[in-house]
Amino acid sequence: MDRDDQRRYLVVGSVILEVVTPLFQQKTENEYTTGGFGSLQAFINSQQVIHTLFHLRHRNSLCCKDKAKCRNHAALPLVYCQWKKLYSENPGPGIHNCHCKFTANQVQLNEMDISLSSLILLNCCNLSQPEEEAVQLLRQYKNDYLSHNTTGCITRTEYNTLWPDLVTYVLRLDPSENDALVKIEHRPLDKSLCKKYFTFLLDLHQQIEEIKSTMENVHSSIQAVSSLIIGLNISVEAAVQGMDTTFMEWIQQSKGWVQQSKGWVQQSKEWIKQSKEWIQQFKEWEELLKKGLTCECGRKIINPLYNDQPRKHRNQYHLGQNIFYLHQQHNLEPLLKITEVSDVKMMDDGRLVSCIPYKNSILICNNDGSHTYSISVQGGEPVYVTVVNNSTVAALVVKLFSFEIIIEVYDINNKHKLQSISVPGIMFFCGITTKNKKFVVGSATRLLIIDHQTGETVQTIETGCIPYRIHASGDKIFFSDLSVIDPKKTPKMYCCFDNKVFTKTLPSDPYSFTSLQDGSVYVLCEDGSILHVSNDFKHVKKVKINNKEVLNDHCIISYNTKQNKMVVL
Repeated sequence: MDRDDQRRYLVVGSVILEVVTPLFQQKTENEYTTGGFGSLQAFINSQQVIHTLFHLRHRNSLCCKDKAKCRNHAALPLVYCQWKKLYSENPGPGIHNCHCKFTANQVQLNEMDISLSSLILLNCCNLSQPEEEAVQLLRQYKNDYLSHNTTGCITRTEYNTLWPDLVTYVLRLDPSENDALVKIEHRPLDKSLCKKYFTFLLDLHQQIEEIKSTMENVHSSIQAVSSLIIGLNISVEAAVQGMDTTFMEWIQQSKGWVQQSKGWVQQSKEWIKQSKEWIQQFKEWEELLKKGLTCECGRKIINPLYNDQPRKHRNQYHLGQNIFYLHQQHNLEPLLKITEVSDVKMMDDGRLVSCIPYKNSILICNNDGSHTYSISVQGGEPVYVTVVNNSTVAALVVKLFSFEIIIEVYDINNKHKLQSISVPGIMFFCGITTKNKKFVVGSATRLLIIDHQTGETVQTIETGCIPYRIHASGDKIFFSDLSVIDPKKTPKMYCCFDNKVFTKTLPSDPYSFTSLQDGSVYVLCEDGSILHVSNDFKHVKKVKINNKEVLNDHCIISYNTKQNKMVVL
């Protein structure tokens, strides 16, 4: 299987899943909120929408209301699993056999795949003619190139004709998606991610329906063969009983019948064998259906080092729930020739950026350990790193001999240093993070906010402690107290928000922080426990996790919300 063809499949699939699907969901939300509906459920439960969708699933039905708008479509684009996701039949026999028998389910926007959301957009929403064309074509591209693509590959010829159109119609719907498209276009091949996307993009429901239909035809054919063989036996018996021809003529005719019968029997055996193979494939796909991996519903797709498990509400985790499972492990020791990695961050494109102090270098690689290269840090040791944008990182560097602490900014694509920033009073063990496009570093009892373009300290925040392992997420800055090693001090974590510092008492000293998609925080503690702190900083709960042997004390963790992946060193 050609790697370039696989990468092109991954690129196109990524656009459909990461850009087009959320875009369709957002347009659907805009439609029902503009129409005065408080939720998706209320929208699809409205008379006009449920009536329209009913006739996209049911044929030859005349409704009790709006009979003039009843339609009998030749094709039924709304498949069973989609209809059942949207609606449930009301209890009881019901008065009419029409849409009034059904009530909308509590469906969430993020449960709607591109197929379902595009059907609703095209049939139930007010789109301009250019928008309608874009939605229809993007839906068609998914069907043409992905839904029935069982190879997981797209050739160069197909890609070269598809990509310009894909970009054109995405940008027609939302011009702000250009940066996302550029990033995806240059995405390297990630086979694990490609395999996961393949599972979500292949329309297994339709494949299974086709197999069922073919198996029914095979069954009918076998029944027909059986009838023919029975008829043949009757004919032979009749020929024997009423033989008025010569014996040799009868023998010759019987041989022909027997030969024909053998052909039918052989063909039946082949059909039965093929049916068994289809049944086996059907069972395998049925397992995928049970796991919720088909119909692109409830998509939380990405294939991470520690994968965020699917959840019903994307905006909130249950506190303390087991969110991550170990997906892959890479031994970087042979690559580094040493074991000391002081910090690691995952970028939005999935690359890992690590500080290797004793090698005086910054290591960059894909999250599978491939395409590795390093940037030499002249005259100093990088100890902490933060991501600025898709091509730029900043490292906290301890200069040799002078022990001066410098912020050095690097272009990791072109492998050269962009600037050095000297900040009076900065302490290297506090760490460095990025908040609202500004650097956050620490000094004695202070957080310092640095403009990364001018190098000026634009804000100072008193903390009342020595901030340690600084981590920013949204408008919040989290850190621990370096002086907490004093046994008389109570273990606490700190949160700076709106220029105020809040504290949360913990059962053990916090060591490392990372934020999840909903703004809540994972805290790794000195005693090896993992704590989950709510996004409002009011609640904390110990995580019962299967990966404690990996997420242990003194780990370095970095979770990326775009990639939906977490790396642990």
